[in-house]
Amino acid sequence: MHWKTTRRTFSFERPMVMGILNVTPDSFSDGGVFLSLDDAFRRAETMIDEGANIIDIGGESTRPGSERVTAEAEIERVVSVIRALGTRFDIALSIDTSKADVARAAVDSGAEIINDISGLRWDDGVADVAAASGAGLILMHSRGEFETMHSLPTVEDILAEVLSGFKESMEIARHRGVRDEQMVLDIGIGFGKTVVQNLELLAKLDRLVVEFTKFPILVGTSRKSFIGKILGGALPTERLSGSLATVAIAAWSGAKIFRVHDVRETVETIAMVEAIRGQI
Repeated sequence: MHWKTTRRTFSFERPMVMGILNVTPDSFSDGGVFLSLDDAFRRAETMIDEGANIIDIGGESTRPGSERVTAEAEIERVVSVIRALGTRFDIALSIDTSKADVARAAVDSGAEIINDISGLRWDDGVADVAAASGAGLILMHSRGEFETMHSLPTVEDILAEVLSGFKESMEIARHRGVRDEQMVLDIGIGFGKTVVQNLELLAKLDRLVVEFTKFPILVGTSRKSFIGKILGGALPTERLSGSLATVAIAAWSGAKIFRVHDVRETVETIAMVEAIRGQI
């Protein structure tokens, strides 16, 4: 298994860590903290020092209740950060967006991965950008539109729903010229799924790994609300232990990329899982 981006090929000798860098005023865990270029730069530097393989830069919050921003506003938030980090560090930069115009501006500025939470459902032009540039393309499972994705009625069989959603997103990507080796699949923890469904996806992740054996699976559980509910109402900054438990389970089941806030702790957790797996 390998994953090709604009500039490099990842072969997954061990699972990789994607550090979250939100340059938004309203993200659920770190909104408003890294708005200035200096603050964003220092945060990225810290995550790189702690072992991040990818920095995922987002200019639009997708927390429940958030409002859409224009492509122009999103571009203004992310492009200067991408350029600054690309000049200073040799690390893969990802743009967290579902808009083709933002993806294009980010790739032109040095991003080599596009992380689309809609799985190409909201703007299939994102696939055109990936096809033309050779950027890695992360296809996340979600349902509904931006305004409704957290409030839709739940589906009965979440595993079948995710499997079907992946196939639909992959078909769109292929039709637009994206190669299989560019694609990563994200199970979409927390997006329109119940607490039980999030747990079920993690418990049965090995089934999706087997079903999509050629494609790296990404898991993003970091500090999410289902962890807080299980831990008795813990705030986002109090969910580290729960987040790391999910990383350990998902790594054991075959997940290859983890999108996280707490990089050093995640790197150490993965190292322990890999050491134990090495004894099988």
